[in-house]
Amino acid sequence: MTLRVAIVGRPNVGKSTLFNRLAGRALAIVDDRPGVTRDRREGTGRLGDLDLELIDTAGFENFTDESLQARMQAQAERAIADSDLSLLVIDAREGITPLDQIFAALLRRTGKPLVLVANKAEGRSGEAGAADAYSLGMGEPVAVSAEHGEGMSDLYDAMLAAVPKESAPNLAEALDDADRPIRIAIVGRPNAGKSTLVNKLIGEERLITGPEAGITRDAIPVDWTWEGRPVRLVDTAGIRRKAKVQEKLERLSVKDSLRSINFAEVVLLIMDATNALETQDLQIADLVEREGRALVYVLAKWDLIEDPQARLKDLREEADRALPQLRGAQMVALSAETGRGLDKLMPAVLKALKDWSVKVKTRDLNDWLKIVVERHPPPAVAGRRVKPKYMVQTKARPPTFVLIASRASALPDSYKRYLVNSLRESFDLPGTPIRLTVRAGKNPYADGEASPPPLKPAAREVARRETVKRIAERKAGREPGESKPEPRKPSPKPSPKPAPRKPASRPVKVKGTGSRPGRPSATGARSRTRRK
Repeated sequence: MTLRVAIVGRPNVGKSTLFNRLAGRALAIVDDRPGVTRDRREGTGRLGDLDLELIDTAGFENFTDESLQARMQAQAERAIADSDLSLLVIDAREGITPLDQIFAALLRRTGKPLVLVANKAEGRSGEAGAADAYSLGMGEPVAVSAEHGEGMSDLYDAMLAAVPKESAPNLAEALDDADRPIRIAIVGRPNAGKSTLVNKLIGEERLITGPEAGITRDAIPVDWTWEGRPVRLVDTAGIRRKAKVQEKLERLSVKDSLRSINFAEVVLLIMDATNALETQDLQIADLVEREGRALVYVLAKWDLIEDPQARLKDLREEADRALPQLRGAQMVALSAETGRGLDKLMPAVLKALKDWSVKVKTRDLNDWLKIVVERHPPPAVAGRRVKPKYMVQTKARPPTFVLIASRASALPDSYKRYLVNSLRESFDLPGTPIRLTVRAGKNPYADGEASPPPLKPAAREVARRETVKRIAERKAGREPGESKPEPRKPSPKPSPKPAPRKPASRPVKVKGTGSRPGRPSATGARSRTRRK
């Protein structure tokens, strides 16, 4: 079964911390200072086998004037009236205060089931305050620590005993509806009229509004039905320039607003018509496009414009010029105070959602690709032209396309923008974020493997020589890598016969010289004497 549980109490007793603990995730902003929560925030959670619809409320301060605190208190009282069970949270460390007694008396008059929760009861410091809670006359308090998760089993028993089983609605009935709600995030600068627009759409004062800037702090989801179709509106805190965000609490609020954009399908950018399309508005719109969400411009406070037609035309032209990636996005002018132009908002949202979810047939895509390439071929890069081959759509929401082309990395960004703009114009997708990825075709000679990296000059020369060698081997009738046959050795020639040795010559005896061989002659002696 499911229980609709309102978490109430005076400021800074840990209501948002208990809300996050039961929800199982950090949904509400938590800070040490009192009065952080202003609007009532709803979420789903689970405790044991109990399915919970949780309502986090602002702190009760007993105001009766028209101040912001009085409006916060009125929201808490509405949460109590809409709930099946109330959890009155007190601070066990501080004990019972007069404000706790006033709030307990108010809850008793409602007649709704009630559980008294003594939070921050960890350690000895919380024992005295938990015992002091008996003075409220609301039964036994449940000592818990929402920060550390202590006492959750006791809280489960108390909640199960407080509400009869037959009075709780059945969750299965709520899940029978197969239609998912359209998730719409409402963003913009502070004091642009976001909360006022939500209240006007749903027909009740669900959110706190006022002339003060920065009233909304949490991202508040509100369920609504438009012509039988479920819609979930998420009101967010105003987003200022990053340089102006100094406080921790405002940083948490902006982070919550950005998270709401990520989970939305359509984003309504609310702008004050008197000073629309400021730098911060353009930055928010660019962020929405980068996140891949459908965008609708909403010009609030349109009743303050003197020449509506001329002003609307100028703003359309300025938006297309400043954000060409969102050219043709829907722009609706309205006034939440008077209700003027509200009937045009949801048709514009549905048109943007339809374009965002479009699926184009592959045949139509390739027919279109052939036409646009013939009309404007890709430029040649380094003397070689890029050749687009075919295109497919891989997913929708947002539309994502993949172009297969040769030399994909060399395709200029300017040509990619040309293709995206042509897609948007040809298939009637104004203002829709389009994703285009260019990939190279598969190499048929790589055997299913990736193409090798380019070789260095030295390695390229070695590869060239190997290729020439293989070609030569094929021409010679050998398989590549086969060793070359050894050449036939010639037969050895017979060695020539040695020539016969000649006898040694004898010295010739000359007449008139000495009778003995080797003895110098007289003539040689006389000649040597003359030289000396």
